[in-house]
Amino acid sequence: MVLKEEIYKLNGKTVTLRAPQPEDAEMLIEYLKTVCDETPYLSQYGDEVKITPEDEIKFIERRNDSETGYLILAFEDGEFAGNMSFERVGTSRRAKHRASIGIAFFQKNTGHGLGRLALTRLIELIKESGYEQAELTVLEGNERAKHLYESLGFKETGRIPKANKYDDGTFRDDILMTKDL
Repeated sequence: MVLKEEIYKLNGKTVTLRAPQPEDAEMLIEYLKTVCDETPYLSQYGDEVKITPEDEIKFIERRNDSETGYLILAFEDGEFAGNMSFERVGTSRRAKHRASIGIAFFQKNTGHGLGRLALTRLIELIKESGYEQAELTVLEGNERAKHLYESLGFKETGRIPKANKYDDGTFRDDILMTKDL
């Protein structure tokens, strides 16, 4: 599904939400490399990102052609800030009511309401798409994100102990959170 451009005002800034285009591919690859190294709360290190522009273009096209989810880019005052997405969890009738969320922003774009605005809009789109449950995973220690999710009605429903192992030998749990829609 493709989100038509939407414009919001947030703390004196203009926030634009829109679907990705093929010409965004290289920007999205660089973004992924950067955000993965800015915090320990994403699923990989930046040097593990090995996506080619051609692969990213195919990914963008698949996401825009999807009938079960969105990939949405966020910009603040015209500068790329990050992205968010949701996709149906499974294809079976037993799982088709569930949507899985992903969201990440550059650190400089966090802490001032962009995540709340973006996630609130994403939840609306999930509801409009007919899903009954939204799901996400937050890493242990990411208290700011966990607090945001809880403030929007997500509840912790489980953990995967030691789901993430870091180069220094330490671990963090995955915290599973859900929201009934």
